[in-house]
Amino acid sequence: MTRNSVNSALKMDERMRRSYGTETLDSRLLFGETSAWNRLINLAVGGITSLLVIVTIISSFVFPTPAPNALNIFFGICIIMICSSVLVLIFWYRQGDLEPKFRHLIYYTLASIVLLCLCANLYFHDVGR
Repeated sequence: MTRNSVNSALKMDERMRRSYGTETLDSRLLFGETSAWNRLINLAVGGITSLLVIVTIISSFVFPTPAPNALNIFFGICIIMICSSVLVLIFWYRQGDLEPKFRHLIYYTLASIVLLCLCANLYFHDVGR
C-alpha cells in the first residue's frame, strides 16, 4: 500500500466516523451538547448514581455487623460489574465513538443501577422483615 492510499484511508475512516451516516462532516463539539444544562444533568445523574453505588458497596461489607455475608459481597460485586460496563459506554460516548441516541441507553442503565442499589440496600438492612 502506498503512503497516499494509507492517508486517504485514514481520512475516509475519520470522515465516516464523524459524519454519522450523513454526507456532511459533523464538526460540533460532542454532538452539539455545549449547554450548561446538559452538563448539569450529566453531573447530577452521575453524582447521585456514584454516591448510591459507594454507599451500597460499603453496606455490603459492613452489614450484618459481626461478619460480611457472602451473598452481600456477591451482590456488591455484581453491581460493580454492571457499573464498569456503563463506565465504558460513557467513555466511548465522551470520545465521540457513539451516536447521540446512546445517551438515552446510558441514562436508562444508570436508572437501573439506582434501582438495583436501592433493592440491595433494602436487602442488606433487612427492611420489610
